[in-house]
Amino acid sequence: MSDVMPVPVHLDKVVEGLAGNPALPPELIRRLFAYRRGFGSVAKRPDLTDDMIAEIIAVEDHWLTHSLALNPSLPHAFRMRLAEHPDAGVRAALVVSSGGAPRELFERLLCDLDVRVREYLAESDHVPADLRARLAADPEPKIRATLAQWWTRAPEPVRRLLLTDPEDTVRAGAYATYYRRLPHPVPPSDLLPALLADPITRAGAVRHCALDAGTARRLADDPDEAVRQELAEHPDLPPTLRELLAEDPSLRVALRIFARQDTPESTRAAIHTQILSDMPLADWLTDPQILDDDTLERQLVNKLARLELRMLRLPWVTADPSPYVDSPYACFRASAAMSGRLPAPVVTRLLNDEESNVRTTMALHARDRIDPATAERIDRTYRPVKRTRWRPADDFPLPSDVLRRLASDPDPRMRQLAPRDLDLPVDLVRRLAGDPDQMVRRAIAAHPRLPARDLTNLLADSSESVATAAAGNPDLPPRHMHRILALAGL
Repeated sequence: MSDVMPVPVHLDKVVEGLAGNPALPPELIRRLFAYRRGFGSVAKRPDLTDDMIAEIIAVEDHWLTHSLALNPSLPHAFRMRLAEHPDAGVRAALVVSSGGAPRELFERLLCDLDVRVREYLAESDHVPADLRARLAADPEPKIRATLAQWWTRAPEPVRRLLLTDPEDTVRAGAYATYYRRLPHPVPPSDLLPALLADPITRAGAVRHCALDAGTARRLADDPDEAVRQELAEHPDLPPTLRELLAEDPSLRVALRIFARQDTPESTRAAIHTQILSDMPLADWLTDPQILDDDTLERQLVNKLARLELRMLRLPWVTADPSPYVDSPYACFRASAAMSGRLPAPVVTRLLNDEESNVRTTMALHARDRIDPATAERIDRTYRPVKRTRWRPADDFPLPSDVLRRLASDPDPRMRQLAPRDLDLPVDLVRRLAGDPDQMVRRAIAAHPRLPARDLTNLLADSSESVATAAAGNPDLPPRHMHRILALAGL
């Protein structure tokens, strides 16, 4: 077989992959400073010297300088230099990578005229508290609203300012039902009456208010679904209103009644059936007669309710799990599995539950009971509620003998695990390099035992991600690194 490097199908992606290759020689790093077809990722390298950094800044390319500003290894002197850069995107990027930055950087950026820069400062926990507090008086409402959403541990004087801000968007951010950070803030008690009276902050105030009969009735009739959701979770909700909200037009409200400890089982079962039996997504997307705005909105809300049902975890079930380990509701069984106090037979039963999220939850809370066979089975049958990169094998690493067997598994998702064995036999490595599944090839492209010839062939892979990963492999022969740059005109 020829040792000549094939021409990459996705040359731009290969160059980007090479830019992050830890074995790239300094002279080739410098050649990449002239590359203009990517996003300047070479400037994010942790091994840049001061001379290289100065050279990057002198190039005056937006993406290259922007990537440099995002580099967490950038020396402080260069951060301060970039804080004066005319491109606001570059200055904003400095805030994103500001962990460990000294106070003077934040003092400089706090006065920035660009809203994006101050918005990132409002989001950042790296900003000293006294400087961050100044943003509560920022003339731009968007900044104050962002601060309210992200700084949930702000001192009380700051939260008071935001809760009483004249702008609706700021008050909405300051007293929402969802925040960007935990824990959710508790409002000063003297502000609660005004917060509950304000339609903008009412939903966020419900959980903290004293619920008398009149207030509960008014809130149950509120047109804002978020208000009714919060009311449905209130511990002092009267039984009559509990039953009323169980039949709320919004299934997201009814779901909160489903999750209450005091909800009668017959009511809970009816809500569960309704959530799972609502019109399938395909029906309302394909039937033009039912695709009006109201129906579309209702179905989107109900789809969210189904997703929330699957993700629901109930602390009161976790606190007393025994009555719920055989519940007909998967979310109850998953909540029980989180207790850490279940007897061995129950743990075994939940590790074999019909629902993937129950099995996975039980495994994560009974780590000492997970042998390789169980870990493999749980990973093989893992079906996440929503898209995620995590998989059970990340928490339960499989031994090398299992990984080597998985190299020939019929399921490509399981074959993707085989490269985690860094001592994988070369014959298996080569087989995976020619796998029909691109995700398998991507996983093996970075393997330290991949022969140079097979690694070189992956540079011309039809998949962009595979070619990129191959270019980032530190075992890529230097002559091929030179060849890639030559093909890119560098």
